[in-house]
Amino acid sequence: MEKKNTGRRAHCLVLTYPAQGHINPLLQFSKLLERQGVRITLVTTRFFCSNLQTVPPSIALETISDGFDKGGPREAGDFKLYLKRFWEVGPLTFGELLEKLGRSKDEHVDCVVYDSLFSWALDVAKRFGIVAAAYLTQNMAVNSIYYHVHLGNLQAPLTQDEISLPAMPKLHLQDMPSFFFNEDLGFLDFVVSQFSSIDKADWILCNTFYELDKEIADWIVKVWPKFKTTGPNIPSFFLDKQYEDDQDYGITQFKSEECMEWLDDKPKGSVVYVSFGSLVSFGEEQMKEIAFCLRECSNYFLWVVRDSEETKLPKDFEKKTEKGLVVTWCSQLKVLAHEAVGCFVTHCGWNSTLETLCLGVPTVAIPYWSDQSTNAKLISDVWKTGIRALVDEKKIVQRETLKHCIKEIMEGCEEMKTNAIQWRTLAVRALSEGGSSYENVKEFANQIYQNS
Repeated sequence: MEKKNTGRRAHCLVLTYPAQGHINPLLQFSKLLERQGVRITLVTTRFFCSNLQTVPPSIALETISDGFDKGGPREAGDFKLYLKRFWEVGPLTFGELLEKLGRSKDEHVDCVVYDSLFSWALDVAKRFGIVAAAYLTQNMAVNSIYYHVHLGNLQAPLTQDEISLPAMPKLHLQDMPSFFFNEDLGFLDFVVSQFSSIDKADWILCNTFYELDKEIADWIVKVWPKFKTTGPNIPSFFLDKQYEDDQDYGITQFKSEECMEWLDDKPKGSVVYVSFGSLVSFGEEQMKEIAFCLRECSNYFLWVVRDSEETKLPKDFEKKTEKGLVVTWCSQLKVLAHEAVGCFVTHCGWNSTLETLCLGVPTVAIPYWSDQSTNAKLISDVWKTGIRALVDEKKIVQRETLKHCIKEIMEGCEEMKTNAIQWRTLAVRALSEGGSSYENVKEFANQIYQNS
């Protein structure tokens, strides 16, 4: 994607929810718009911004308040309290930001792209006469489930064991987002609320690619005519390689711990990579089962265990041996792209799921909460790139179960490896010139210019 030769560059303000899993894809989408000549200002909360270590120099950074500028959600102490205050203060400070930028001829905003969780951002943008695009950070199967709750077609608690929705595979209770099963349905109400006014947005964008979500995309575009797939929104270096310097998301709260040298010494396809993202927090028993599985497996392993989770490891579990390495953080994209990695044991967050699809690595799925069970269903039964590890009556994946799953991928099933490579090929094609997402981003950028 090349920048256009125009006079004033159109200015797009990108508003992201303050969490790594939301800011990463929105930032990557911003880079795609930049390559079409659009100037980007990224907006997040003051507290989240204060902890960021790097921001791409070409992207401006502005902040709004969530009402807890010194500590964010932890300062609030309660998620409901946090959201209540955020939903009061956020729209006010976002409006103040738009007003401030609007005073300058060069800085005024031509378009707002907002994380769909911020349904209020649409109202604020419209008040200033600015066109706005909702950006969905989850895949279309999950979005469709929540949208049908909004429509009243699904209700919690779920009473049926089999759920049938338009353009979707048959789902069972174990495949549904975890928020349906909470005693307090506050989280479900929160994620469903993003669809309360989404049909009024000028565009609806989603971090997926058409070929991956074809059936649902074809169905939803009849409901939302302005719907476009724009993903996979991961760095170019790991997809089409058109931009060799685009090797990470460019914005992080975490310091890198070097583990690539360790991988360089390992044979091709010999390493099991284990990571459960930035939020998942397993209990000690589950951590023990994973640890003993990895120690007893015949494969090399690289396991990311966050600082906050290290105390849950068995006391005698060594963090560095000839066959294994435990780190607190690593560049997941670089690890998945390394030829030594043959399998990814993951929680199936959407970003991790997209990354492993884009890099052609088969998966063992251990979903934890939120959308992850639905993603695990798609991985195992629809895209057929992995196995879902079954849990026991205590909701624990036992070491023998996990060992069996790892062995099946590392020593057996060529079909999963073949499918993973095929999805990678389609993902690269989607964002290459002429591909479905490339053309959608190009068209969106053109429409921003027409409104500038």
